[in-house]
Amino acid sequence: MNLHQFKFVHEAAKRGLNLTEAAKALHTSQPGVSKAILELELELGVDIFARHGKRLKTITEPGRHVLSSIEVILNELNNLKRIGNEYSAKDSGTFSIATTHTQARYVLPQVLTDLRRAYPSVNISLHQGTPSQAAHMVMSEEADIAIATESLADYQDLVTLPCYDWQHVLVLPPGHALIQKKKPITLKELGAYPLVTYHPSFTGRQKIDQAFQAKHLIPNIALEAIDSDVIKTYVRIGMGVGIIAEMAVQPQLDSDLVFKPASHLFGKNVARVAFRRGAYLRQFVLEFAKLLSPQLTEKTIREAMNSNKT
Repeated sequence: MNLHQFKFVHEAAKRGLNLTEAAKALHTSQPGVSKAILELELELGVDIFARHGKRLKTITEPGRHVLSSIEVILNELNNLKRIGNEYSAKDSGTFSIATTHTQARYVLPQVLTDLRRAYPSVNISLHQGTPSQAAHMVMSEEADIAIATESLADYQDLVTLPCYDWQHVLVLPPGHALIQKKKPITLKELGAYPLVTYHPSFTGRQKIDQAFQAKHLIPNIALEAIDSDVIKTYVRIGMGVGIIAEMAVQPQLDSDLVFKPASHLFGKNVARVAFRRGAYLRQFVLEFAKLLSPQLTEKTIREAMNSNKT
């Protein structure tokens, strides 16, 4: 048996048992993929795939175990490549980060500035998307790390760690009636106004929805966006009361708006980082995590990666 056979089996499973698509992805011929799979099955003495004629139909029970072992082997092969790359070109390479707009816009600029100062030869590739997209980029090895509030802990193939806590804040235009309230604002009072806040997939929006549902209230969502600056813009023109993440408040730029903490309404949120289970983490990845949050020490991360091995 050899690595080519492992890669062909892995790609066939990844491509939904479509050998033509697997061959295209591997830049080889469909008969070559089919032959390699058959040779591996013959050597192992088990069928990895059940067939209908020449077509692969399903993955067999022993095939699932074989694929699991192949996944480990290919992951370790990638780790060996990373180790070689790191020590042959120390302190250089490409660092790929998958995250949401809020993290990229408001949290990461200073962190990445500090990282570049420490590792000037490291190229940074920043990918923005939904938390789910960020998670899948790490699992598919398109990114080294994911940073988001939602979803990351839902994937078994990721090792996730808490990074920092944050709360939502209300964004109000000058003169708004809620500014004058001396007692804490209630959800019922807030729900009387049109609201401008995040799309349901982003920045703790689930906490907002859950809070209203728990009180049997239906919020009047006037506008949803993924960009905190967009939300602030629509508050300025009178669209409604904004609800944004506290890290998106920029005192010098937002001096024309009033902000009120809203943790008593929506609770605290936890931003998390995620790494692919079993991945080899280069030194500048570990340094980035420490810059992002002092609690993300190299020891903490390595212990989490080791304790979560399957």
